[in-house]
Amino acid sequence: MHQLIGRMRYRRGLPTVAGQVFLLQAILILALAAAAVAALMFQYRGDAEREARSRSLAVASAVAASPTVRQALSRANPTVVLQPQAEETRRRTAVDFVVVMSPTGIRYTHPNPAQIGRRYIGNIAAAQHGGTVTERTAGTLGPSVRTVVPVTTSDGRVIGLVSAGITVKQVSLAAERQVPLVLAATGVVLSAATGGTALISRRLRRQTHGLGPTQMTRMYEHHDAVLHSVREGVLIVDSHRRLLLANDEARRLLGLRADGDGRPVTDLGLEPKAEQLLLSGRATTDEVIEVGDRLVAVSQRPMAQQPGLGGWVATLRDTTELSSLMGRVEVVQERLTLLYDAGIRIGTTLDVTRTAQELAAFAVPRFADYVTVDLVDTVLRGDEPSPLRAAELRRVAVDGIRKDAPLYPPGGLIHFDPSTPQASGFGSGQIVLEADLAAFSGWQAQEPDRARRLVAYGIHSMIAAPLRARGVILGVATFWRSKEPTPFSQEDLSLAEELVARAAVSIENARRFTREHTTAVTLQRSLLPHALPEQSAIDVAHRYLPAEAGLGGVGGVGGDWFDVIPLPGARVAIVVGDVVGHGLHAAATMGQLRTAVHNFSTLDLPPDELLCHLDELVTRIDQDRDGDSEAPTLTGATCLYAIYDPISRLCTMARAGHLEPIIVRPDGHADLPGVPAGPPLGLGGLPYEKKEILLPVGSSIVLYTDGLIEDRQRDIDQGIELLRRAVAHPGQTPDQVCRAAMDAMVPVAPRDDVALLVAGTRLLDGNRTASWDVPSDPSAVADVRAAAARLLDDWDMKEEAFTLELILSELVTNAIRYATGPIGVRLIRDRSLICEVSDGSSVSPHLRRATTMDEGGRGLFLVAQFADRWGTRYTSGGKVIWTEQQLSATDQPTEPAPPNAPPPT
Repeated sequence: MHQLIGRMRYRRGLPTVAGQVFLLQAILILALAAAAVAALMFQYRGDAEREARSRSLAVASAVAASPTVRQALSRANPTVVLQPQAEETRRRTAVDFVVVMSPTGIRYTHPNPAQIGRRYIGNIAAAQHGGTVTERTAGTLGPSVRTVVPVTTSDGRVIGLVSAGITVKQVSLAAERQVPLVLAATGVVLSAATGGTALISRRLRRQTHGLGPTQMTRMYEHHDAVLHSVREGVLIVDSHRRLLLANDEARRLLGLRADGDGRPVTDLGLEPKAEQLLLSGRATTDEVIEVGDRLVAVSQRPMAQQPGLGGWVATLRDTTELSSLMGRVEVVQERLTLLYDAGIRIGTTLDVTRTAQELAAFAVPRFADYVTVDLVDTVLRGDEPSPLRAAELRRVAVDGIRKDAPLYPPGGLIHFDPSTPQASGFGSGQIVLEADLAAFSGWQAQEPDRARRLVAYGIHSMIAAPLRARGVILGVATFWRSKEPTPFSQEDLSLAEELVARAAVSIENARRFTREHTTAVTLQRSLLPHALPEQSAIDVAHRYLPAEAGLGGVGGVGGDWFDVIPLPGARVAIVVGDVVGHGLHAAATMGQLRTAVHNFSTLDLPPDELLCHLDELVTRIDQDRDGDSEAPTLTGATCLYAIYDPISRLCTMARAGHLEPIIVRPDGHADLPGVPAGPPLGLGGLPYEKKEILLPVGSSIVLYTDGLIEDRQRDIDQGIELLRRAVAHPGQTPDQVCRAAMDAMVPVAPRDDVALLVAGTRLLDGNRTASWDVPSDPSAVADVRAAAARLLDDWDMKEEAFTLELILSELVTNAIRYATGPIGVRLIRDRSLICEVSDGSSVSPHLRRATTMDEGGRGLFLVAQFADRWGTRYTSGGKVIWTEQQLSATDQPTEPAPPNAPPPT
């Protein structure tokens, strides 16, 4: 029983004594109820069997004694009379069957008519001789009792038998109806026990706070163990300021006597501060007081939350060793904070001098009163430190709590004496401590007079720490102390070493960036055009401004570029491009694209075809670089290519991912020409479209890169609109347009490269050009030569006439012989004499050397020999073969002033 109660208590969670008592009562009541039901059922089962015997005997005897039965048995067919009477008797007496049979056991009646006429199953021997048979059988309806009695005449002769049967279950139903009464009584008893137990349990819970005996015993055991085993003192003082409880640790820390419980606090002999704190009863947390040679942290809280108690509880901890340890921890935390702040504030830019100045400014006054930083001179230029002049350093930073310290000023080159800590640390790479400068142990050999002034000024100790990064010593940082009387110690060396190590990495990064930036600038300057070529089609002004080096971690030389390329027929190509990125790769890529544009321009291709060839070239370059994971692709390069013809004033443009140009009309109206946008170079396979614009003389074509208009504070469309307004002024020269655009759009330190090219258009008037239509007749060659000779005579260029006539004869003859019409000739007097012969054929002539036996094949060879340059240009209607003859300075036309140039002064 005890184990069962324990399991139930564990499963049902009955921790209290009342719960255990209730559980025991419930078990006893249920056991008694079960026993009562069992006894009742056993008693009723015996009574039911006796009742079944009596009822079956009485029914059978009553039927057998009925005169109607005797009369029916004497007839020929007794069933007709007896069957209804037997069934009526069975229903009234609540038996299962009443069977009347012959003396031999043949049934005359039965509840199932199909059984009438069959032999009775059962013992009838005693009844046949006038006796009574009662037997118990197990049928399909359960245990039953049946009785057989004889039907006799007045003389005692047996004329029939009567059997009545009834099941025991039918008799016992009355007894079973009393079981619910027993169970209901059991429930009432359980409810009463539950109510009583609940009242008792509630009272016990209030008194024991819901704890059972085991838990209360365990709690007091734990309380006693914890109270006297922990390394923390516990004191309980009542509202009358008497000591109620003190554990062993509290007695040890305060030196209490063993009989102190119940005594007033004033009688415990405590230290005055401890006694005053305990008497005050005020709430405090970790208030440290001195008790003898110990430091004790006291936390005190009142017990007002417990009604009726009053008083307060105090806990005590010995913090003597902890205080010493915390002092050292605070020092370490201060140094870690110093190093963390140094990582944030030193090296904010990629500038060597600025980084050195940040080191000096940060260390004052956190670590030293004065700081000087000296670097190898070559480091400032981005080069590796020179080992030949190791002790010769340039002072780049000085900072201190005062400005009048007798230290070397910044900017000067200092040759440190080998005995100085700076030279020693720089040569060995080890940090050097001079704890007492007044001892003059050799550091003063650099300059004795200045050393004495330093000591007289109050500087008493220093640390010379070499700036080492990636195995290279870049310089020396010197920390000086004057205001704080404590000199530098060995513990300060590790902090100084960590501080300069972080700064040295930043200085080395800045040095490498300076070297890369210088190299990139040199490379880009060498790749950009140094001087624009002479030509008569446009008046050009340009600006180029590289991004500010190291600005925000980005910037530096990028891939923006521009160019002006003279083309045959006095035409000119202007181009501007941009390669995404900065540094050497962007500059080298820019050089590749500029060279490619120059090469493609020699084919005299339209702008859209040239960009297609340039796109294919970039795609092939990217494919070649696929195997090199470190080489970035060129995707992101953009380009705008335009061709201007000063004779027709036609400007043809196409762009590959580049910003649209701005056209400034002579009246000052500026707009975008609507050049169709094409994809950036390197995407491959996508077409480009060109735009043809007829420009008035004196118009300006403004080409630029995104660095001119992009800004984090505005959208790119807003930048284009600002640029359009800045250049929309009449009568400005290209140089004035450049100046206005740069003043309005470019900040002091641009974050991206800025390339700007402004081309003012010119016109070659009719006095410098002439053209003729040539019929497809060999006899027309002579007329063309004669007309050209007369024109050169008018231009006072008789010396070039013979060569020109020879060139015209060969080119016009070839056009008449091999090409289709129409055939035209045009002469242009520019910086050279240009001859153009056009026809309707797209077949290019082939230059070859004729053998001695060939009759022809020498015409183009002679043309190539006599002309300075020649070539073929394809048009939509055929081709143009052109030649150029260099003119002497006297034959060249006087360069006219551009229409939008200011008047001479």
